[in-house]
Amino acid sequence: MTNNPIATAPEGQGASIQEKESVTLSYLFWTFLKIGSTAFGGFMSLISVVESFVVQRRKLMSHEDMLDGISLAAVLPGPMAVNVIAYVGYQIRGNWGALVTGIASLLPSYILLVTFSIYAKQFESIPAVEKAFMAFIPAMVAIILTAAWGMAKKTIKSVRNWRAISIAIVSALFLRFVGGFYTTLVIVLASGIVGYLWYYKDIKRQSESDPIVAPAISSEVPKRNIIASFIFLSCFLVLYLVPLPFISSDSLAKLFITFSGMSLLLFGSGYVFIPMIQELVVNTYGWITQPEFTNAIALGQITPGPILISAAAIGYSVKGILGSIVATVAIFFPPAVLMLTCSHMLQNIKQSIIVQAALKGIRPAVVGLIFTAGISFAQPALAMGQPIVTYLVTAVIFAGAIAAILKWQVEVALIIPIAGVIGILLYP
Repeated sequence: MTNNPIATAPEGQGASIQEKESVTLSYLFWTFLKIGSTAFGGFMSLISVVESFVVQRRKLMSHEDMLDGISLAAVLPGPMAVNVIAYVGYQIRGNWGALVTGIASLLPSYILLVTFSIYAKQFESIPAVEKAFMAFIPAMVAIILTAAWGMAKKTIKSVRNWRAISIAIVSALFLRFVGGFYTTLVIVLASGIVGYLWYYKDIKRQSESDPIVAPAISSEVPKRNIIASFIFLSCFLVLYLVPLPFISSDSLAKLFITFSGMSLLLFGSGYVFIPMIQELVVNTYGWITQPEFTNAIALGQITPGPILISAAAIGYSVKGILGSIVATVAIFFPPAVLMLTCSHMLQNIKQSIIVQAALKGIRPAVVGLIFTAGISFAQPALAMGQPIVTYLVTAVIFAGAIAAILKWQVEVALIIPIAGVIGILLYP
């Protein structure tokens, strides 16, 4: 006799409705809390653990359902890992399941990040801590540039792909020399339009030569509920894009509007978050300095879970604990709602030629934006007037981090603390 509350389904099948209903919300919470506590290594690491538990061990979903969720998350904005987890929770126990699995998977990272932020504020004047944070800069530059390089190889694929290369270069140059939040927004929108114009006919021709029969869509959710969800989500974007002079620039309301609106524009890797949010919180609103922003991203890399959890550290810098909660909810909640809403139109979205063409233009633009963000991160480390030894140590940390990631496949989560230790030992 076993105490396991989940009955397993036959091999290759998902669980029945009765079996899913037997899964308690508390069981889901503790299970995904453990998953969120050990999910070092980024999106694929987290999704692999969820796949192992939900599909292979407990058979609460079929492998095909899981792949559908991952495919949908890949074409929607927001953090892919958390969106997939919300999708899994929804498939098992509806809206409450999505809420519970999402909170549980993020809670460990949130607690660690806010704790780090609190102690960073208290001890940042200590020489050893200051040296560690100095070392974070070249390590973060290496992480960002290698991420951009990996994305470029998958997105551009060949030096002959002049269209993707030109989109990436133009995007990088615009962000570098024009700057500003609206520049990043225009880049994303314009690259989507260019992608549609350049790739639509090719994708359509390919789909006609190799047609895929889409299964019938069945959903118990009324159309009016789906429409209401889209209207609700559009409010986040409207509030984000329209200036509201009666809202203070450093208020909790502004914090929520900023992160919630931005969350619906973050297509692709979590690294897209870096150039977009940097333009706002550092250059536009001046909420934090560039070194503070670098530290927030670095701390987010140390913790398990998605890089977007760095929003908690930024929120803490602006408005303390309450600010960290508001920023975290704002960055994750709208994309999760969009993910669950679109799950009822899964096949239409996945097979939309317009969506595929637009994303084919957006992805190389994102690569260019991330490369530019890496260059911006490097500027504090290259400031004039430092001892020559400082520059040498910075170069060693940068080169070592590049080699560790590309040659030895060291987990990114280990790069930051190792760099910190080296900085403490070697910086004068």
